[in-house]
Amino acid sequence: MSFLLAHLSDAHIGPIPRPNLHELLGKRVTGYVNWLYKRAGQHDMGVLARLVADMRAQQPDHVLMTGDIVNIGLPAEIALARDWLETLGAPESVSFTPGNHDAYVADVTAVVHEAFAPWTRGETPATGFPYLRRRAGVALIGLDSGVPTAPFVASGRLGDAQLAALGALLEQSRAESLTRVVFLHHPPHVGGARVLRGLDDAAAFEAVIARHGAELILHGHNHKPSVAYIPTPQGQAPVVGVASASAKPGGHYPAAAYNLYAIERAGEGLKVTLRRRELDETGQVVEKSVETLR
Repeated sequence: MSFLLAHLSDAHIGPIPRPNLHELLGKRVTGYVNWLYKRAGQHDMGVLARLVADMRAQQPDHVLMTGDIVNIGLPAEIALARDWLETLGAPESVSFTPGNHDAYVADVTAVVHEAFAPWTRGETPATGFPYLRRRAGVALIGLDSGVPTAPFVASGRLGDAQLAALGALLEQSRAESLTRVVFLHHPPHVGGARVLRGLDDAAAFEAVIARHGAELILHGHNHKPSVAYIPTPQGQAPVVGVASASAKPGGHYPAAAYNLYAIERAGEGLKVTLRRRELDETGQVVEKSVETLR
């Protein structure tokens, strides 16, 4: 069995449509100012388009987009982001999970869930998170860590219900001999992000993985590539972060990139190879590194 999985995150689709005064109440004020004077100069939709074109040329079997598809959660932003998500592929071939910018204010969370429902639909009658999609011997398990927070706070949380359901899905998938890929927005390991930016219940997530295992865990949020590991009953589960998909080269964060994972099973053996493709200084997407994760 061979399966090619693409992973991108933090597209921050822009520019932000001009909000009205009512829409700028609360946290959106600081977010909009941040966009005008900082983020608008860091994220480029031309960069994003080149990255997506290169990703599609690799012909992945499935695409994961791990959140922060918008900036301050305006309804007009969500409509633009939905149109963009459609360019990645059909909902059956693309899976999405929200980030903190997609849950920027409390009243937008339900709108985001409804707008992106085709890309978060699992295989059971129940809706919501976590969801499970089976694809060619792989179990794709999506979690939602995006929750509304106070200004200048970008942390996430899964909650007891999601964590309990995650454990059940991991056990079910293990019993079916599936390769289990868990994905969410926030880095789910302890120490994975700065104060006020991490996953509040990272220790509880680690405990679930330590108990039930997983073969691969993917996230975004930090706008930079990273690899960490969580101990499991079967060894070490790689936890891989990816750079923003729209970051300009030479900026505050690493240049735009996406990850490709070649998942290969032969009998009881499993090999997972990570290829990172990144925009270089000339505007070309190049293979930056290749790493065997397991």
